[in-house]
Amino acid sequence: MNALYIIPILAILILVHEIGHFVTARLVGIKVEEFGIGLPPRLFGIRRNGIIYSINLIPLGGFVRVLGEDGKSFDPGSMQAKSRLQRTLFISAGSLMNFLLAFVLMTALVGIQGEARMNVYVSEVQPDSPAQAAGWQSGDRFLTVAGKEVTSVDQVVAITEEHAGQPMPVTLLRNGQTVETEVVPRENPPPGSGRTGILITSAAAARMEVDSVDPGSPAEQAGIQPGDIVVQVGGQPIQDGSAYLLALRNAAGTTVPVVVERDGAPVELTLSVPAITPAQSEVHIGLAVRQDVVYHPLPWWQIVPRGISETWNVVVQMFHGLVQLLRGTVPFSGITGPIGMGQLTSEVLAVSSAPTWVTLTNLMVLLSLNLAILNLLPLPALDGGRLLFVAIEFIRGKRVSPEKEGVVHFVGLVLLLAFMFVVAFIDIERLVSGQSFLR
Repeated sequence: MNALYIIPILAILILVHEIGHFVTARLVGIKVEEFGIGLPPRLFGIRRNGIIYSINLIPLGGFVRVLGEDGKSFDPGSMQAKSRLQRTLFISAGSLMNFLLAFVLMTALVGIQGEARMNVYVSEVQPDSPAQAAGWQSGDRFLTVAGKEVTSVDQVVAITEEHAGQPMPVTLLRNGQTVETEVVPRENPPPGSGRTGILITSAAAARMEVDSVDPGSPAEQAGIQPGDIVVQVGGQPIQDGSAYLLALRNAAGTTVPVVVERDGAPVELTLSVPAITPAQSEVHIGLAVRQDVVYHPLPWWQIVPRGISETWNVVVQMFHGLVQLLRGTVPFSGITGPIGMGQLTSEVLAVSSAPTWVTLTNLMVLLSLNLAILNLLPLPALDGGRLLFVAIEFIRGKRVSPEKEGVVHFVGLVLLLAFMFVVAFIDIERLVSGQSFLR
């Protein structure tokens, strides 16, 4: 039933999109003929000030019908009679509203939930590197670099760049103990080695709660039980997912002490950690853990800037994904429609340790930005395609005839519907075959 959440989510996103068109049409003087909630056929409607407000049968979003969008009317209130700027504002308003909604939701999420504290770790030390000379080890957590507290990989890299060729004090956390070190970043490092010769990883601070234990596994033999909180592995404090994986990797092929919290009290156990086989990239002890991320409240003056930066990060990731899709590095089967979105929603809710409202809010942010960006692509039948014709008009100094533009958009609509049909077929095939988005 979790899959059904996608229906109201998509309905809200499309409705917000159409509200953007509706409000902007009224502001620039384009006559609105109908504002519909849901999609036709119409159930009923009322007329107010020359506008039909309708309730329609299909409960997915809504629509705005304005005078002249079919290219047949050039009355003063027609879209065709408006300036390029006014038409541009009207056409782009839907996507702008989706961008605004995503920002508002993200800012509200940041303000209510706070931010996750990121822990940064040394995941690998290269031989004969400055890091090895400084005594750094895999699993060390960065506390301060050059006297500055660090909470991201970018911070560590940026500060290291500033100190190329200079002694740089670094405070690490190792097995619960603070370790003071000094490293001299290389001015001209070998290709692919970096200035200090390490690989870095990061993870949000989280409680690692045992979700399930495989029968007969090393974890069960050690006495680990569902509901336990993993506190230490081999003397290494476990404060997030990266620390957990690094501790297991460092303990591979050995027997190590493990401390778990059970019913509020520490329990000491002994775990035989299997060696990593050539076919594996990580240690497997038969344990499924859930990460309960720890959040900290933000000062009020940081909430809006953080909302902007987080929203922008999602936009950048989406453009990166779009580029990968165009280059062919992401398979076509990775594209999904409403059916696949419903499946993905259900799967994410099933495995997420976050409250349902947080997961759904994050999903709304992603889909709202997705709707905004895709609608602005310069393809016929989309808002971006209509903006393209406005741009062509600006370059040529005269309009493309409404008849020709209408034919282009009609062909684009047919192709878009065919594409949606193919995507729906892929979604159904994935669902019927039992394939998962998360595996």
